[in-house]
Amino acid sequence: MISTCCYGSPLGDILLAADEVGLIGLWFEGQKYFASTLPAAHTMQETPPLTQARHWLDVYFSGQQPDFTPPLHLVGSPFRQAVWTLLLQIPYGQTTTYSALARQLAAQTGAARVSAQAVGGAVGHNAVSLIIPCHRVVGTNGSLTGYAGGLDRKIKLLELEKADMRQLFVPCQEHRLIKL
Repeated sequence: MISTCCYGSPLGDILLAADEVGLIGLWFEGQKYFASTLPAAHTMQETPPLTQARHWLDVYFSGQQPDFTPPLHLVGSPFRQAVWTLLLQIPYGQTTTYSALARQLAAQTGAARVSAQAVGGAVGHNAVSLIIPCHRVVGTNGSLTGYAGGLDRKIKLLELEKADMRQLFVPCQEHRLIKL
């Protein structure tokens, strides 16, 4: 059985979903792929995994680094699972790049090369954003791209974590760069 609840964050409402094992989804209202992995049959009710996820969010949005991870039940291909595991290893307040993750994954699997674009696809389909910190991944050149919750939220999340953003920028449609 899938249970859901809502969480009112400073960056907008969040829908949380969990089964009996752990959290299966955390989506900002209106984000890309919103609730895309949520089965039609679910019940709005509080469960232990949802209570733990809400507590994690309380700590996180207070500006502190949570010292625990709520139980997770991630569903995806072995490749996506491997990428999401790497995301969990990105330290609070730090960033990494899609290409760095690709190199890490290649080293772990013994592959000659892993595509940064394939890593980006797995990062983009992370159903448990924030807790699996896909917002900490940036382009090799420092561009802030690829956050399903929107670039404004990505910036605010990195600011909340006090990440060093001096070398990061938002790419502009007119091929100009906007420094942060």
